[in-house]
Amino acid sequence: MFERAALIHYHEIGLKGRNRAAFERRLRDNLQFAVGDLTSERVERISSRLLVRVSDHSMLDEVCIRAAATPGASYAAAAYITSREADDMNAAALLAVREVSGARTFAVESRRSNTDHPVSSAEMNRIIGQHIVDHTNLKVDLSNPDVRCFVEVVQGEAYLFSRKFPGSGGLPVGTAGTVISLLSAGIDSPVASWRLMKRGAVVVGVHFSGRPQTNDLSERLVADIGGALERYGGLARIYSVPFGDLQREISLAVPPDLRVLLYRRLMVRVAERFAALERAKALVTGESLGQVASQTLDNIAAVDEAATLPVLRPLIGTDKLEIIAEARAIGTYELSTQDHTDCCTLFMPRRPATHATVAEVREAEAALDLERMVNDAVSSAEYRDFACPAYRAPKRLPEGVVAAGGR
Repeated sequence: MFERAALIHYHEIGLKGRNRAAFERRLRDNLQFAVGDLTSERVERISSRLLVRVSDHSMLDEVCIRAAATPGASYAAAAYITSREADDMNAAALLAVREVSGARTFAVESRRSNTDHPVSSAEMNRIIGQHIVDHTNLKVDLSNPDVRCFVEVVQGEAYLFSRKFPGSGGLPVGTAGTVISLLSAGIDSPVASWRLMKRGAVVVGVHFSGRPQTNDLSERLVADIGGALERYGGLARIYSVPFGDLQREISLAVPPDLRVLLYRRLMVRVAERFAALERAKALVTGESLGQVASQTLDNIAAVDEAATLPVLRPLIGTDKLEIIAEARAIGTYELSTQDHTDCCTLFMPRRPATHATVAEVREAEAALDLERMVNDAVSSAEYRDFACPAYRAPKRLPEGVVAAGGR
């Protein structure tokens, strides 16, 4: 019986030059956190790959699934580990191709990371391919086979596999600092948050609910969305801010067409307060250019003027169908399409401004006690933590900020 393992490949990390080892270590630690409850084995680094040995073979697929979901992994393969002896590789190849049911054709793709192996890649393809032909009904098809048997000779061992689990790609979480995501229960902002996780950022969410002007359904949905994103290891914490009374205050004090922009400017200020607490370097939103009235270039500029940190918009050039497809892929779409009251729909004007100027919003804001409003928002927040190995929580929280259900 051959030893089994999840063999994890990465791509972008391999381009990092002198920093590559640090990225590999971060990915290794994240993988260890992701699969640690499934196997007692440690994640190993082997020649531009990572390896998780699995003694309980029934857990192999789940280990591969979790490893592949970890940002930084290109794919995870359910591999057989053998010696470099031809008989062992031939036997493992047969097991590998038989894991794909219904196949009629096959191909063999071999690679050597160690040039001291005396058999060339082309010769390994021929020897293993002939063995498969001799012991199965499979036919050779090098251009479009039903199953590919991959053979990798690495550091004194050989790894053979036919099943790959596509990975997240990108960079390991924890290599790009922390960002604050303005996280709603809608479709867009979870996808935007996911894209930042893929770029190596630890994401801390700030959710603005309509409570007490609405119920707490959006907060519960955002917690569920956080649970869906947690499997990727990049979401650390979500702060929920009851925002309904502050919106009502704004709606009574400013011109109706500017309400939404002033909501958003206040959200930016509150989010920056949490950014200072979390040592975050940027804000993230799920805005897409022109999707709604507040997302025109003029209105985006009017909102950004309130920010002192960079405001990242990873979906800015993405259309709704593309965003929906990605939300389905990461597992948040069904949650995001459940009925709920979004705080941004509270006290909505009939005709919101589409081309506001900074001067206009500043003049309207003069009627508001912004410092007091930010303090009220922060002090009423609750937070919920998620599993993120790269996260370091603040040692102190502002007075009034408590864990969810802690009041």
